[in-house]
Amino acid sequence: MTLDDVADELYGLDPGEFVEARTAQVTAARENKDRALATEIGKLRKPTVVGWLVNLLARELPDEVDALLTLGEALRDAQRHLSGPDLRRLNTQRQQVVRALARKAGELAAERGRTVGEDALRDVGQTLHAALADAETAEQVRRGRVVTAASYSGFGPAGLSVVQGKTAKKTSTSEPATAPPADKPGKKSKKKPVERDRDAERAAAEAELAEVTSRADEVRGELTDARTELEKARSTLTEIDHRIEELRAELEHAEQERQFTRNAEKASAEAVHRGERDLDAAERRVEEARRAVDDLG
Repeated sequence: MTLDDVADELYGLDPGEFVEARTAQVTAARENKDRALATEIGKLRKPTVVGWLVNLLARELPDEVDALLTLGEALRDAQRHLSGPDLRRLNTQRQQVVRALARKAGELAAERGRTVGEDALRDVGQTLHAALADAETAEQVRRGRVVTAASYSGFGPAGLSVVQGKTAKKTSTSEPATAPPADKPGKKSKKKPVERDRDAERAAAEAELAEVTSRADEVRGELTDARTELEKARSTLTEIDHRIEELRAELEHAEQERQFTRNAEKASAEAVHRGERDLDAAERRVEEARRAVDDLG
């Protein structure tokens, strides 16, 4: 198995499965006495969620990704020839296609039980824009080897870290390379087995450091989001408490009105009852008086 084969397998996995699978591949390479391969596998970096989403697009929708990257070639040609109308037309197409692919990345993640936020999908779009700016970067996106998000300033890609078989492209000083250049053909390593083992262990430790640092950044961002949501929740809770107090006051007032109306209803009922009694008595007297008149008649 070559580093290309291993990278293809690892960068097709969910980020949560990456470290365990990488460790298994390092162990397998060592058992096969291929310490050089073990060292380079150990240096493969765990992709961020954004890197995973871009790689997912490349694997699940290769035709659509290829169509986008072909559009990038047309854009670069239009830039070289300073074709204004072509640039405007292609830029409009680029925006539409990138938005559609970013949306599909979210759908593909949902099919795998992962919910990604708008920020992640926005970073997917930025990464695709960066791929459109550079042919070599576009090829790495096409192969599905992106490690982290990329950005594009308008004059070239920046911040993209991708795996290229046995080498890594680094366009931002904030990201370490994922693997050293391969040895020249025919050149034998002068390092002793113990030194190579030490190098492999150091590479694995450095990869682990990069991974936990990346995770710490993610956790820090999640904490910031959680604090924001907490403040929103507290503010909403305060508003609800105030509304409850207002409703309680309204309820107390309504209960007082109800009691007053009930008393009025009771008094009115008694008045009606008395009126009915008085009416009965009056009607009896009328009847008696009428009979008396008839008797005298």
